[in-house]
Amino acid sequence: MNARIVRLFGFIAISFAVLVGFTSQWTVFGAEDLKQQSANKRPLFKAQQIKRGRITAADGTLIARSVGTGQGASRQYVREYPLGGLFGHPVGYNFVEQGNSEFEQFHNDELTGEDSEFTTLFDELRGRKQVGRNVSTSLDPTAQQTAFDLLAGRPGAVVAIEPDTGRVRAMASQPPYDPNLIPEQLSELNADPGSSLVNRATQSPYPPGSTFKLVTATAALDSGNIDPDTLIDAPASLTVQGQPLANSGGSAFGEINVTTALTNSVNTFFAKLGRRVGEETLYEYMDRFGFNSKPDIDLPSTQLATSGVFGPDRRPLRADEGVDISRIAIGQERLLTTPLQMAEVVATIANDGDLMKPRIWDTVSDVDGRTVDTMEPSRQSEVMSEETASQLTEAMRAVVDEGTGTAAALSGIDVAGKTGTAEVMREECAGLPNQAWFVGFAPADDPQIAVAATVECTDGQGGTVAAPIAAGVMQTLIGG
Repeated sequence: MNARIVRLFGFIAISFAVLVGFTSQWTVFGAEDLKQQSANKRPLFKAQQIKRGRITAADGTLIARSVGTGQGASRQYVREYPLGGLFGHPVGYNFVEQGNSEFEQFHNDELTGEDSEFTTLFDELRGRKQVGRNVSTSLDPTAQQTAFDLLAGRPGAVVAIEPDTGRVRAMASQPPYDPNLIPEQLSELNADPGSSLVNRATQSPYPPGSTFKLVTATAALDSGNIDPDTLIDAPASLTVQGQPLANSGGSAFGEINVTTALTNSVNTFFAKLGRRVGEETLYEYMDRFGFNSKPDIDLPSTQLATSGVFGPDRRPLRADEGVDISRIAIGQERLLTTPLQMAEVVATIANDGDLMKPRIWDTVSDVDGRTVDTMEPSRQSEVMSEETASQLTEAMRAVVDEGTGTAAALSGIDVAGKTGTAEVMREECAGLPNQAWFVGFAPADDPQIAVAATVECTDGQGGTVAAPIAAGVMQTLIGG
């Protein structure tokens, strides 16, 4: 063959390969990145012509559906949310002009039937019409409504998780919003002073107060720094880094063990315990629980907040960056946590020390009702030993039986929990000084549900404000 022809053929072949490579990079391998760019509306316009799959609750209640308008080639589909604001969070919304959010965004491929770029291309070549798949969730409508009823219009959040599976049974954020209003009222909702578009359960880090003492106790017991019988003197107050640190009510407790300290939420005990454990060990256990990174849940990472100790630039501080370990140990300093993170903490204790990845989705089915995918519970990390989890459970039972959490008690069901009351100085709280918390699980000897409940801007305490909310949600999910 003529040498010039060979060279020309080689040049054309190489050029074609380069073209294919760049095209594949953008249209196939880089497709997911393109989809995530808010400026790229192509997937949303395309999805408007696809009948998006239904989203249902655990009992089959319809949460989201697509309704068709027009005929033939001009037929389009619009999203509807029959339950209004009940599941505005965490399900989110999906509209062609406004984009999508939360669960709708994370599970977009299943809901549009777009398993991969290759599958979609071959289906189009064969003349097949793309149809979305249905996704069922583990969310319980009754528990969700109970959470809103008990929040009673007060800003805050509730998260309920099955400890041994990670299934999210309730995720309520107050104030809610109705996703049906997004096309007409997105600007107004964005300007809402109540921040109703913010999912407080996953996007709002709050000071956790004494609920964080569970993390400190975990680190101390599991690392061998103390055992359940170790005694530490707990005076009425201490001076830490030149500032006083006192117990609630100014009570002195003398030498007490960790169970008594948790039952009575003794600040000076845990401040000393934090110093004994040390920064590196406490941070290690925080990391095991999921602090200092985005939660591993089926929601977009851009719509999730990290829990941890933060500097002025909102960057998580490392253990060696001059943190006050005594105040971190009691849930103060610059420590901020989301309700989801604190629900994971108690769910881990309830599950013998194993943290399961939290999941909202449960099954995916095709248009004929055949199940094509099922959520399989997956362990995220082994946080502590089973022995440590058992020791913490006994201490948390005492909190509810005789300590600060008696308002979380349920008739005939043992509850394990921890209260928290953090002081806040936010302008929007209009002088109401507290962030009230309760975290816990039930039944204590055979945990079925773990709950974190928090209320913003209150003059009440965690044991009086948040504990009854958590108790009501647990009662709904357990029954009896």
